[in-house]
Amino acid sequence: MPSFSIVGLGSSAIQESKDRIKSALLFNEFKFPPKKITINLSPSEIAKTGSQFDAPIALLIAMQDQRVDFEDFYMFGELGLDGGFKDTKSIFVLVLSLYRSKKLVNILIPKQSAKKLSIIPNINIYAVENLKDAISFFQAQDKESKRVKNVEFKYQFINIFDKNYYFQKEFEFDFLDVKGQEVAKRAALISVCGNHNIIFEGNPGSGKSMISKRMRYILHPMSLDEILDKVKLDSIELKEPSFAPIRNFVSPHHTASKASIIGGTKIGEIGLSDGGVLFFDELPHFQKSIIEALREPLEDNIVAISRVNSKKQYNTKFLFIGAMNPCPCGNLLSTKKDCRCSLLDIQRYKSRLSDPFLDRIDLYVAMSEVSKRDKPSISSEEMFETTLRVFATQLKRGQTELNGKLDDKAIERFCSLDKGAKDIMDKAIENFSLTYRGIKKVQKVARTIADIENKKDIDSRSILEALSYRKR
Repeated sequence: MPSFSIVGLGSSAIQESKDRIKSALLFNEFKFPPKKITINLSPSEIAKTGSQFDAPIALLIAMQDQRVDFEDFYMFGELGLDGGFKDTKSIFVLVLSLYRSKKLVNILIPKQSAKKLSIIPNINIYAVENLKDAISFFQAQDKESKRVKNVEFKYQFINIFDKNYYFQKEFEFDFLDVKGQEVAKRAALISVCGNHNIIFEGNPGSGKSMISKRMRYILHPMSLDEILDKVKLDSIELKEPSFAPIRNFVSPHHTASKASIIGGTKIGEIGLSDGGVLFFDELPHFQKSIIEALREPLEDNIVAISRVNSKKQYNTKFLFIGAMNPCPCGNLLSTKKDCRCSLLDIQRYKSRLSDPFLDRIDLYVAMSEVSKRDKPSISSEEMFETTLRVFATQLKRGQTELNGKLDDKAIERFCSLDKGAKDIMDKAIENFSLTYRGIKKVQKVARTIADIENKKDIDSRSILEALSYRKR
């Protein structure tokens, strides 16, 4: 008897596609074949989701009695009831995965998807509006009329080893708005130049959040792959994709659940901040379990989520920025206001950040109090010029990662100390009880400071400044 079934662990969205496909075929004057039709989504043990299977299934049914070579084409798109092709959030992710395969492929997509996909290189993209156009496309001998031209970036870039890194000098929030806080601004510059994790501690209103929000705009430039990854994360979040070379800034509220931040069945906030900034305002007010769960992402740049039926792994190569008060009332470090907290309150507040967590923080900055003598001193554009220069220095030295993300072998190779710096480091290990991780953190921060000062090796001055930012 005639039937139409889809097998292979398809989600409800895929099962519902049967009605969309039937309607689209009938609306466009195609007869739905009175046969037993079985669509097999292989491999059958992997669950499939999304409506992007609509268009290829409908095309196969409509052309089932014709000899057509589909071998060289991928096809994605959701069907409207009238046969129109629609974009879905999964299409960009799927096409990006094909680009990662390093093979030249041909793709037929809805016209709605063409604009955001045309930026991906090494992909032959063809776009159609509806089911009739798709059928005509495969019947035609000349397919070039439907081809979408690849779009080139119009942003500024620097070229290092034949690879472009894009940037734009537009600063929605400028460091000229920050008056005073010279130590904090210096630490922020070191943080973005080397991609070092940082925590600002200070009284309420001292400028912790102001500085944190401005750091996004002076971060190092982005490669094409990084921009595409950013757009992929935007697509997952159903955001309008932006190809501007500005890194993502993710700032979850401290009342957010652990699953929403770390991730579960869906990607969490730390996964969405990959390649960008993860900002925790009021850091000690986050659940202690969330703060402790950040250890692996901060150290290994990945987070592994294990559930009963699945295991997932997300990249987490973000710049972590934390902001916190010195005590619950915020006035512990103030010389003008009295602290209302008891010693027990302060101890409980501080204990929410464990030593293993703090050991993974490269820079810990104590903010100064606001004064009427405070004045603006440096603009975001000036700071970005330094970031750009230091970024080029690190890559031309042969590094594949910025200083803050170097592994042990790379530290030995690129973070060499002169004799004076070695003597200071040996004394610091004894006096400050530095852990092995802490020693490496100091070396990496000192390497960035030396790069900012245009020094080939790490000298004693760079080591001393790096040690001044350690939490003791």
